[in-house]
Amino acid sequence: MTPYDTELTMRTVAITGTRQTGHRGLDDYTGLFTAYLQPFADSHFYIGGAKGIDSLSLIWLAGSTGAHITVVVPGTVDQQPAEARQAIARTRNRIKDVVELGAGELHTPAFHARNRWMVDRSSMTIGFPNATEPGSGTWQTLNYTAQQGKPRLIVPV
Repeated sequence: MTPYDTELTMRTVAITGTRQTGHRGLDDYTGLFTAYLQPFADSHFYIGGAKGIDSLSLIWLAGSTGAHITVVVPGTVDQQPAEARQAIARTRNRIKDVVELGAGELHTPAFHARNRWMVDRSSMTIGFPNATEPGSGTWQTLNYTAQQGKPRLIVPV
């Protein structure tokens, strides 16, 4: 089997989640990621390059698994918040690829396009929504996943 064949047979997982993570401690997120991401540790993960769940899951996956990791940003990495840029820099040696979609303006349509890009290339989505944000991009991504007929695992935070 060639590396190309391995990539074709590898499960691909999009991760989506709230940017608002201050209401829980780091140990709580470590426990959630261990419970809900570890079973998929042999997968290729697509992670948005934002703060919050994106950055936390990136750091956890890079440090706790051998998973393939692709970070996807709507514009460029330089446009991302400091927390996200730092997480990407800290884990760069573990990131397989960084995809910059080149959006000129970082508004809702650019984030939705990034989320659709990840879901379109994934076989499933794992979402970590904040229960108090029912109209969030996380829920938009989870709903788009369902519309595509793909499985989704929802882990409220």
